[in-house]
Amino acid sequence: MVIRRRVRAIVVPAVLWTVSALVVGYFVHQAESGSRGLEAKRVLKVEAYGLTQELNAAKAERSTWEHRVSLLRSEQIDRDLLEERARVVLGRVHANDLVIIGQ
Repeated sequence: MVIRRRVRAIVVPAVLWTVSALVVGYFVHQAESGSRGLEAKRVLKVEAYGLTQELNAAKAERSTWEHRVSLLRSEQIDRDLLEERARVVLGRVHANDLVIIGQ
């Protein structure tokens, strides 16, 4: 009887501590590498940073094109831009232009 009490006094807390440690270990593991854990958060941050860089590049390109279009639509058209567009559309070159034909 006394031996059973001592064994129970040692084994029951040991089992409870072991189960508790396993449960805590499971949750720590899931917090680190689960589908919504720290690892997934790092991956999403890297992806968001890449998409932000791509968005900034697209905004800059759009701003450039909006500026060029505004030069064509204004009251006084930019002569250099008009000449450039006319050359592209007509397929002509200026007499002083140097044309390099590459393969």
